[in-house]
Amino acid sequence: MPPPRILNPRAVPVAGTDAHLPPVPTPALRPDALRRRFASCTGWQPELTGDGRAFVPGREAAAAAVLVPLVQRDDQGDGGMHVLLTRRTDHLRDHAGQISFPGGRTEPEDGTAAATALREAREEVGLAERHVDVIGELPPYTTITQFVVTPVVALVHPGFELALDDFEVAEAFEVPLAYLMNPAHHRRHVFSWDDGQRQFLSMPWHGRGADGAEREYFIWGATAAMLRNLYHFLSA
Repeated sequence: MPPPRILNPRAVPVAGTDAHLPPVPTPALRPDALRRRFASCTGWQPELTGDGRAFVPGREAAAAAVLVPLVQRDDQGDGGMHVLLTRRTDHLRDHAGQISFPGGRTEPEDGTAAATALREAREEVGLAERHVDVIGELPPYTTITQFVVTPVVALVHPGFELALDDFEVAEAFEVPLAYLMNPAHHRRHVFSWDDGQRQFLSMPWHGRGADGAEREYFIWGATAAMLRNLYHFLSA
């Protein structure tokens, strides 16, 4: 039997944080340092590779890719690099209302994970490829909905304008990379039911939305897991 769906992850108890682990140093988060790290891609193993079990009866695993867009914002006073994320609309079949990277299912004509990620970013948020410089990939992550997702990491040059697909994307926002690469902000949750337990990470971020209002963006699940793998990659 599949476990019950986690309908309200905010309500799942926090078992702890990883404040004992060091944050990625600020110099390692600069564009040149990120390029050098992805040029080597050695000396590490991902901590999280997926949910591990097929929980959706009748659905086969499908290839997908997401773009991990790192935007340089030197005027923000927080290390410069920001991660562009989206909040999905509430009516979608998979991961409705969740915080995610731009991305989706691989189409036959894509050819590569990078091509999928760039196409999906263009379709979902209107991010033009001329502003995007792909620097590498992280190992695939298998979601509970049985997508085998390749995170494609890219530097995004300022000056772009977004145009959201309002069917899929409720809003787009940015979070400082330094915040997400600090394990003190990585919370571990344990979801229990009669037949077992499931653990997941969250990285809540408080920021202003497009309407100027302050709100909590609850980054959790697959998105948080991929960010955690990025942390280990940059820390290795």
